[in-house]
Amino acid sequence: MIRSIIRTAVAGALVTGALLAGGSAASAQPLFEPLQPIAQLDVQRYAGDWWQIAAVPQPFNLNCAKDTRANYQVLDPSNVRVQNNCTRWDGGANEIIGNARVNDPVTQAQLHVSFPGVPTQDNPEGPTNYIVTYIADDYSWALVGDPFRTSGFVLSRSPQVSADQWKQIRSVVESRGYNACLLLTSPTTQGSNEIRPLCTV
Repeated sequence: MIRSIIRTAVAGALVTGALLAGGSAASAQPLFEPLQPIAQLDVQRYAGDWWQIAAVPQPFNLNCAKDTRANYQVLDPSNVRVQNNCTRWDGGANEIIGNARVNDPVTQAQLHVSFPGVPTQDNPEGPTNYIVTYIADDYSWALVGDPFRTSGFVLSRSPQVSADQWKQIRSVVESRGYNACLLLTSPTTQGSNEIRPLCTV
């Protein structure tokens, strides 16, 4: 049942993403302005562990049942090591290691993330596909997406989120041009085990 919900949401997100990215065949302009980065990202401070607590479902998320996490480590001024992992539905572990290259030296908040062996994402050079569009003042949580919002990830330093925090997260997500109903919450062992649209939290 849960996987059926996720697959349906993925299909909806991909259709919506296609519309946002391309509009109709008669229009060469996107329907909305591209997602904007924050004014300045402190990459060193951004490094470390993050929990995914909500996201626009992506095909690679289908194997993740819970505890989806990312670890970022700065390699040099232009490159960040990316390690993503999660717990699969069968209880096993998924892990992939890649690279994030800074495409925007002014804000440091626009990067190209790549993973060796992943089709269309195996080249470390490429267009921006990772934009930090919001970061809490204390770097406790962040909202990340791509220029046309076909992806969106709410990342938190903690797997536990209070009701008031969820309200703030939803408000920020919507202020950045996302439909909050297209983001699903991500189960964590130490937090919520529910998968539900962010607009209902």
